[in-house]
Amino acid sequence: MADAMTPGDARAGRWMLWVAAFGLLGGLTFLFSLVAFDSGGMTAGTDSYGRATVILEPGQGGHYFVEGTINGSPVEFLVDTGATDIAISNTVAQRIGLDFGPKVTVMTAAGPAPAWMTRLDSVSIGGLHHDNVRASITPGLGEQALLGMSFLKHFSIRQEGGNLVIASAGSAGP
Repeated sequence: MADAMTPGDARAGRWMLWVAAFGLLGGLTFLFSLVAFDSGGMTAGTDSYGRATVILEPGQGGHYFVEGTINGSPVEFLVDTGATDIAISNTVAQRIGLDFGPKVTVMTAAGPAPAWMTRLDSVSIGGLHHDNVRASITPGLGEQALLGMSFLKHFSIRQEGGNLVIASAGSAGP
């Protein structure tokens, strides 16, 4: 004769099923975070001519990511040579304490978007630094900022062996 299942057994079974489902979901989320958010790597130093350099390895999707600072506050940048200015989300701008200047419309990859112009006292990545940098505060960017040409134009930029090399101005040799 088979054992009869009690209501308590059924509840315990459902509870175990939920625990297993949440465990699987948590494990998949952790695995995805390890794989999907690969930000490449960064090496900071000087080249043979004494110029400060930052060498970025490609990360997710071949994009270049770099940790840096805005006004001394840590920020993760996505290097975007197609962006005129540094672009920062309103969340990051508020965290850093930036002033929201005049409201403008900017062109993004998704089309026109509202933004506010601002000035950054300082921007740094690795050993590279520049003061008084133009930026826009654009809602919806998330926690990453776009490192645009308002910063990058002050440095030499080249691709070398799949990596992005950003170097300070100065002598490039004899």
